[in-house]
Amino acid sequence: MFSSSTWLNEPASWSIDAHTLRVVTDTKTDFWRGTYYDFVRDSGHFLGRAIDGPFTAQLRVDARFTELYDQAGLMVRIDERRWLKAGVEFSDGQPMLSSVLTNELSDWATMPAPALADCFWLRATVERGAIRVQYSVDGITWPLLRLGPFPAADSYLVGPMCCTPERTGLEVSFTDFTVGPPLGKDLHDLT
Repeated sequence: MFSSSTWLNEPASWSIDAHTLRVVTDTKTDFWRGTYYDFVRDSGHFLGRAIDGPFTAQLRVDARFTELYDQAGLMVRIDERRWLKAGVEFSDGQPMLSSVLTNELSDWATMPAPALADCFWLRATVERGAIRVQYSVDGITWPLLRLGPFPAADSYLVGPMCCTPERTGLEVSFTDFTVGPPLGKDLHDLT
């Protein structure tokens, strides 16, 4: 699935073998637009696959988050002004479930991450002018992380994202990347 994707801000160190994408983040990379910090950054690493119309995408992420703002997860992007990134981000001394929804300006929502084994999963569904983001610690149960308005577009980019605003060298592995039609599940269906 990664082979049909293209880089936005290709990292200096990355590889794909079998079904695994491995990335080492470059120095001071990030995605953010304006709110509170008054800067715009569009330098994070994102391997996006073009998708026409509504979809559900799913991804498994494995990383050791240790430094402030270390982050990795899934991104859905229309352009530099309209996107969502969701995953785990290191903040306040611990891994946090994190999502940033950007429509001209970024917002940021976090909560302490549940105990993560070696990895976690993310799922994003885009349809009917909304984005639904779910996470999983076991690949079986999928609680809601975020539901929000998301602009309808003819085409989206979706795929793995990682960045390290304060350093370089976060090692991340991405596997089990799938994209298909929207799942069509009830909002409170955790499967």
